[in-house]
Amino acid sequence: MKTIITTSRLVLREMTQKDYPALSLILQDTQTMYAYEGAFNNIETQEWLDKMLARYKTDGFGLWAVILKNTKEMIGQTGLTYQSVYDDKVLEIGYLFNRKYWGNGYATEAAIACKEYAFGKLNASEVYSIIRDTNVASMNVAIRNGMLIRTRFIKHYRNMDMPHFAFSVRNKQ
Repeated sequence: MKTIITTSRLVLREMTQKDYPALSLILQDTQTMYAYEGAFNNIETQEWLDKMLARYKTDGFGLWAVILKNTKEMIGQTGLTYQSVYDDKVLEIGYLFNRKYWGNGYATEAAIACKEYAFGKLNASEVYSIIRDTNVASMNVAIRNGMLIRTRFIKHYRNMDMPHFAFSVRNKQ
């Protein structure tokens, strides 16, 4: 398993098929997945994991497993993916965590580390977080990561039009 980033409390590493059970606890939880209009089923969870494994090969990054250093438990996923905002392809920091670990600052810690990775290792000029307009907790993570709202747009997902905000922060170097 390839380690990408370490922070004081977390290790971010590439996911493997062995992470499916921990990933299921996140993606198949209705409350966690409210911004996606519902939990995933087994097939959708496997497709999500397969997409991340493919992104590691094609892009060199994707959403990574977030591992608690002290317990070695996978508590979430955070990382970088290419997403669309209108017709622009942007580099996004995404994060999804097991609900039992919410409120501990892990998402912020991991998102900041991803921003630093994008600016330092990938020489990105700007990174985004694309957040559904009802997801206040994720908006707060983006704000703590130094991001500002750049635009509001509609994403079509699961046969629905969902308003989203595109937050971003620019590399100052």
